[in-house]
Amino acid sequence: MVLKNNLKEFRQKKGFTQEELGKNVDVSRQTIISIERYRYKPSLELAMKIAEKLNVKIEKLFYFD
Repeated sequence: MVLKNNLKEFRQKKGFTQEELGKNVDVSRQTIISIERYRYKPSLELAMKIAEKLNVKIEKLFYFD
């Protein structure tokens, strides 16, 4: 199983740039890019921060495929 995500879709719906979202959850823009491209698996803490900031349930944002 591979951890996938809908981060880019939800981020764009909320009107955040990668840099803005990164600043809001205390990571770099590069980290957000890496998560969106499946190159980096976020910690549970980071995943929860992102989900909270985007106002979406974590299981809608991250899923196994």
